[in-house]
Amino acid sequence: MLEQIVEKTNQYIEEMPKKERKKYGQFFTSIETARYMAGLFVIPEQTTVTLLDAGAGSGILTCAMIERLDKIEDIKEIIVTCYENDENVLPLLQENLLYMQKCSSKKIDIKIITENYITSQYLDFNHMLGGNWNPEKYDIVIGNPPYMKISKDAPEATAMPSVCYGAPNMYFIFASMGLFNLKDAGEMVYIIPRSWTSGAYFKRFREYFLSEGKIIHIHLFGSRNKVFDKENVLQETIIVKVKKTKVQPDNVTITSTHTNKDFDQCTTLVVPYNLVVSGKELYVYLVTNEEEVSVLKKLHQWDKTLPDIGLKMKTGLTVDFRNRDILRDDVEEGAIPLFYSQHIKDGVVQFPIKKEHEYVVTEQKGLMQDNHNYLFVKRFTAKEEPRRLQCGVYLSKKFPQYSKISTQNKINFIDGLLTNMSECLVYGLYVLFNSTIYDEYYRILNGSTQVNSTEINAMPVPDINIIQEMGRKIMKSKDMSEKNCNMILEGYCG
Repeated sequence: MLEQIVEKTNQYIEEMPKKERKKYGQFFTSIETARYMAGLFVIPEQTTVTLLDAGAGSGILTCAMIERLDKIEDIKEIIVTCYENDENVLPLLQENLLYMQKCSSKKIDIKIITENYITSQYLDFNHMLGGNWNPEKYDIVIGNPPYMKISKDAPEATAMPSVCYGAPNMYFIFASMGLFNLKDAGEMVYIIPRSWTSGAYFKRFREYFLSEGKIIHIHLFGSRNKVFDKENVLQETIIVKVKKTKVQPDNVTITSTHTNKDFDQCTTLVVPYNLVVSGKELYVYLVTNEEEVSVLKKLHQWDKTLPDIGLKMKTGLTVDFRNRDILRDDVEEGAIPLFYSQHIKDGVVQFPIKKEHEYVVTEQKGLMQDNHNYLFVKRFTAKEEPRRLQCGVYLSKKFPQYSKISTQNKINFIDGLLTNMSECLVYGLYVLFNSTIYDEYYRILNGSTQVNSTEINAMPVPDINIIQEMGRKIMKSKDMSEKNCNMILEGYCG
């Protein structure tokens, strides 16, 4: 049954320009992924099962689910609801659903809803006057939602203000509504990008998603471009299974494969739930082996963050290409240094290095900061570089001629919230952020090559007096190597 539907879908993909499909954020699920997703459900022991597939496309996931339910003798009836409002794919969906109905040994009831999946339910979701106080709920929710950014004032975003922040992506709006549509103790399986697992941008979504439901299973793909057949999608994608419950499970199962073709070669890891979902920000840590679990355990023994101890990572102040008129290649009267990531070398900040635009002349307070002690951290690194966290110690005493400095937007810096940081504190922070374990921790937390200050500010750190002790040790040793940082840190985190 599914092979036939995938074959028809492939014909549709070849005939329908990608530009048209992109309007709906439409990427079709492969046959292997669809079967894997359908196989993750614990099927309720009842004679009638209700199934929801929102953004159903050509019906691939619905078909995979029906194939599985077809093999369960006790099930007599499957009630299928598909949401789809793309007029191009609707005829194919209708044809495929009728084909499933004809092929299945069960009684299949089919309902296609062509209204907007989100806006048609916003009164229900927000418990507003005029909404249905007893909306329909489903035993099983399965989905490959649209992947597309929308504006913050798009109808879908304004329909779900409790989960949206800024310009959201449709995929997590669909995931939120999917969980809302689920019966208590029901299960949903979605294939979505991993971007929601960290960062301030997705905080409201995580708060809703992880309070209304609990993660049971996550599947990771090693490849970024081998998840969707016939599609050129460069996206870190995961499959997540969530149960609608307030009861936190003991563990989360995390499986991984390289592509969508090798599900028979899954690696499996069972991890304590409170290690996977952790901290005030409810970040989701996607660990793939016992070494990474060990990294989380070591750092999660500390319950402080940088802001808790009076420090904060911030992003560099000056976007150079937007402020060309203030840039200078050489020192002149009134000029102050502009620090770039290239100034971070061998653990310290070196200046000048005969780079263009190393100085700025400005009166704009928002582009200047006090000449204090800082830890500078590169914001961007290349995928192939061995470290994601690359940092350098900046000491104000080395530049006594300046009362103000500036930092380019492609570096971050750690600053004291109230006072200038002591030298031993800056060096202690260097020990943390130049260690292997902190670099590994950040890679688990964030799959991208960008170092996000919000995520750094949520990472666990020791008490400030311990960080200062570490700083004194590295200052005394005069060895800024990663190996030495590891040795110093080991003495405190075991």
